[in-house]
Amino acid sequence: MSVTTDELAGIVDLFGALTREELATALAELAFKQGDTVADDAVADTIDEALADYVLVEYEPNPEGSDAGDETTPLLVVGPTAFPSQPPNAEDLPHILDYERRTVDKSQAAEQLTDRLRREAALAVNNGDFDRIDDLLDRCYDIELWAAIDTDDLRDALAAELPQD
Repeated sequence: MSVTTDELAGIVDLFGALTREELATALAELAFKQGDTVADDAVADTIDEALADYVLVEYEPNPEGSDAGDETTPLLVVGPTAFPSQPPNAEDLPHILDYERRTVDKSQAAEQLTDRLRREAALAVNNGDFDRIDDLLDRCYDIELWAAIDTDDLRDALAAELPQD
């Protein structure tokens, strides 16, 4: 069984957020339901692809840790470039898996994603990678729409790095 990155987003969307392990389990259950199997390395590769393309976002719900027992395991949430779609039989997953629906602090997730975007932008500029700079400019717009985050300063800095025609 193979799934697209948008199908991964559709599965995550059913639960609000999932850990990598929970998403892998959901995919294994889905494959079993379809009479198929899914390779662990293929799952990891597809998750990594979804993260790289901002289809999924890794979010730390409690990056500072807490004595209150808050969850500290990074979660995957639907990202700004996702067009979530559900693979066949995905609607059954909430009935099969005993995962509670999670609520995501979108402003915290957006802040973490913006930090990631800034790191990737600095790397692209340092490497003179104009294709990546151009791609990250697009991600700025996506993030702004996704979470109402202002990335004007970053967009201006990235645009200034591109060769002028």
